[in-house]
Amino acid sequence: MAKERKPIEVVLFTDGACSGNPGPGGWAYILRHPETGREAEASGSEADTTNNRMELTAAVQGLAQLKRPTCVELVTDSVYVGTGLSEWLPKWKQQGWKRKEKGKLVPVKNEDLWRELDRLASLHDVVFTHVAGHAGHPENERCDELAVAAYQPYLQKNKSRPT
Repeated sequence: MAKERKPIEVVLFTDGACSGNPGPGGWAYILRHPETGREAEASGSEADTTNNRMELTAAVQGLAQLKRPTCVELVTDSVYVGTGLSEWLPKWKQQGWKRKEKGKLVPVKNEDLWRELDRLASLHDVVFTHVAGHAGHPENERCDELAVAAYQPYLQKNKSRPT
């Protein structure tokens, strides 16, 4: 018998962005409580990172804000994050945080962030919803805007360096 799902208590919209891959990157989330309409948003950046790391960081940072076990809808344009949570993670854990590549087991990329996302997701009931990126989804567009704005200071800093 299928486990009955609790109603969604919080919606977490996330996005990550990078200028170059690797390069300066940013992450952002919007955390919304649908019942009250309350929202919180945050963003951050790293000088030298990848898009996948920023996508994961956005989800980690958003889930880390929750103070008690919660039923969360995670809305992202990242197939990497969604498929990782729903399909890859259980296999990686079974295989000692390794994945198959060309018939061999190799370390999982971004293992530090995957482990933290796994830890946080295990505290909550997380439902993954994929949205198309850059397709007019208001919260996804806002997260993208915040993530891109977060890494802009790194680009400005690089422009002002003498060559």
